[in-house]
Amino acid sequence: MSIKEVIGSVFELIVKVVALVFAVTYIIKAATASYEYGYRVFTEEPVSEGEGRTISVSVEEPVSAKDVGQMLEERGLIRDANLFVIQELLSENHDKIQPGIYDLSTAMTAEEMLEVMSADAPEEDADAEDAQGAGDSSDAGEETP
Repeated sequence: MSIKEVIGSVFELIVKVVALVFAVTYIIKAATASYEYGYRVFTEEPVSEGEGRTISVSVEEPVSAKDVGQMLEERGLIRDANLFVIQELLSENHDKIQPGIYDLSTAMTAEEMLEVMSADAPEEDADAEDAQGAGDSSDAGEETP
């Protein structure tokens, strides 16, 4: 082997090692950022502790989680509207946000805000179930000829 070939092989090896180090560093940073974002989906803290500030917000039809998230972020009730959209998607209150005026606090989590803004939906479901249950129980007491 000539000196040129040895130097070329060493240079090629150095370039490959540097590229590998950059790739591994990028993958580790991307994985860490993804983990932290995913962790925040389930553990996001309220904007402020204690009593916080109460802010009235108006939700109008048509209701979308993205629009509500942007409004809440603009009002200082949440930190990240995109995170709110994911939280709403994974919540048991998915697609249940009702139009109306709500008093929300900076001490509330996104999940608590979703519960407040979708409070009308479970009550309607419970009323419908009560009406069905009442009809079933009255039929059970009747005798058939």
